[in-house]
Amino acid sequence: MGEAKRKQKDALVRGFVDGNRAQVVDTLGGRMHVRWDEGAATTPHGQLVFFAAFLAATGVFERWVSSCPLEYRSGNAPDKRDVLGTLMLGLLAGHRRYAHITALRGDLVAAQALGMNKIVSEDALRRALERMDEASSTAWMRPALQHSVREALDKPWVLDIDATIKPLYGRQEGSELGYNPAKPGRPSHALHTFWVGNLRLVLDVQVSSGKQHSSVHAKTALGRLLDELGDKRPALVRGDSGYGNEGILLELESRSQPYLLRLRQTANVQRLVAQQFARSDWSRADTQGCQMVEDCLQLHGWTKKRRVVIVRQRIRGGIARERRMDDKQLRLDLSGPSVHEGERLWEYAVMVTDAKYPLESIGQLYRDRADCENGFDELKNQWGLSGFTTQDINRCQTTARACALVYNWWSWYCRTANPNARMEAITSRPLLLAAIGRAAQSGGQTTLYLTPLHGKSNLIKPLIANIHAALRYVKEAAEQIKSTDPWSVLLRYVSDKIAPVIGPFHPPTAVAATG
Repeated sequence: MGEAKRKQKDALVRGFVDGNRAQVVDTLGGRMHVRWDEGAATTPHGQLVFFAAFLAATGVFERWVSSCPLEYRSGNAPDKRDVLGTLMLGLLAGHRRYAHITALRGDLVAAQALGMNKIVSEDALRRALERMDEASSTAWMRPALQHSVREALDKPWVLDIDATIKPLYGRQEGSELGYNPAKPGRPSHALHTFWVGNLRLVLDVQVSSGKQHSSVHAKTALGRLLDELGDKRPALVRGDSGYGNEGILLELESRSQPYLLRLRQTANVQRLVAQQFARSDWSRADTQGCQMVEDCLQLHGWTKKRRVVIVRQRIRGGIARERRMDDKQLRLDLSGPSVHEGERLWEYAVMVTDAKYPLESIGQLYRDRADCENGFDELKNQWGLSGFTTQDINRCQTTARACALVYNWWSWYCRTANPNARMEAITSRPLLLAAIGRAAQSGGQTTLYLTPLHGKSNLIKPLIANIHAALRYVKEAAEQIKSTDPWSVLLRYVSDKIAPVIGPFHPPTAVAATG
C-alpha cells in the first residue's frame, strides 16, 4: 500500500511538469507561460568559447592533459581529458566542493568547446585524482605551474613568499591544531605559496599539516624553486616577519639571492629601535609619511651581523590605528619604547636585507608586498584554493596546484584582454565568462548565439578583440618558426604590453614597483 501511494504521488508530480502544454505561472510581474526545453544545447558560460580558443592557440591545455600520469585499464573508464576538463570547469565556475560539479553535468556546449566527450561526475573526478600518487602528481603539476609563468620572468621581478591557513571541518590527513587566526581551535592545513610579485601569479603551492605553518617547513621548497629557476631567478625575495630568521637567511645567502624580510619585534629588536630615537640622520618622509634609517644587527642565534633598515611612521593625532578581528578591537601597545618618543607616537618596522638598493626605496618595496595579500584573498574566496578537501592530503595538494594553474591561465587571459590593469575573478568572470549561449547545428556547422547579461556589455567586444589580436600574433609567430612554443610567444607579447621597457631593476621611491 505504501508503494502504491508513492507511485500515485510521483504520477501527480510528473503530470504537472511533463507534457508540451505551457505552465501558467503567476509572478510578481504578471502571468507568464513556461515551457520546458530540455533538449536544447545551452550553457551559462557562453564566453568560455573564447577562453577555449585561447587555450587551443597556446597549447597549454593539451600539454597539461598529455603529461598527466593518470591511466585507466578499464574500457568503461572516462578519458583523462574529460576528467581534467571537468576539474578546470569547476575551478573556472568558482566551485569549492566536488559536489558542486553536479551543476556542470548538463553543460554540453562547454564540453564541446574543450574537446571533451562528457563532463564526468563528482565521484569519477574524486576517484581519478586518487589514482595518482604524490611523486607522480608533483612531477606533473610543478613543471606545469612553472611553464605557465617562466617565460615572463625575463624582466626583473620580486618573489613573494607567504603562508595562509585552510580551516578543516572533518577527519582529514594532516588536520592538526596549529596557528589559525580566523578560526582559533579549528584544525587546519597550511598553504605555503610562492608568488611573482605584483603580477599575482603563482609559482608553487605546498600543502602542509596545520602545525607546519612556520617558515622552516617552506625552506626546502624555497631553495628547490630558486635552483630550478636558474637564470630566471628573482631580483629580490620578500617576506613577512615569519621568514626573517637565520634558516631562511642562510638559504638565500648561500645562493647569493638578495632578500628583504621583516623581523619580529623581539627584545633585541625593540632595544635597537629605542637606540634610534636620538639619531638625527633619519631620511626625509616619503609620500606615505615614512622615515628610514639603517644599522647593523646580530640577533641571538645569528652567525653574523646583517644590515637592517628601521622604518617609522607617525601616528597622526596621537591615536593608534585599530584593526578588527572576530569583532574584537585590538590596539597598538602605546606603552612600549617602540612607539613612544616624547609627545609623538610612531609605528616602527624593522627589515633585514642584503640588497644594495637606496635606503629611500626599502620602505616602498616592502609596502608593495601588501599586494600579495590581495592575491591570497582572491585565491581563497573567489577560487577553490581552500576547497576541494578530501581525507588524504595528496589530493588536496593536487587540486591546490591545479587551482593555481587555472588561476594563472585565467590571469594571463584577462591581461591579454586588458594589459593595463588586473581583473579579479569577482569582476572578470561576469564580464568575460558569463553569457547565455545557445548552440545550433546546421549543415555540419555549429553556431553559438551569445546573450550577455552584464551591465557593461559594451566593454566585452573590445576586450575580445584584444584577445583575438594577440592570438593572431601567436599563430603567425608559430607558423614562421615551427619549433617556437606558442605559450612562450604569448607571455612575451603580454609582458611587453605590461612593462615595455627592459632594463636594470631600479626600485622606485614613491610609486609601486612593477612585477
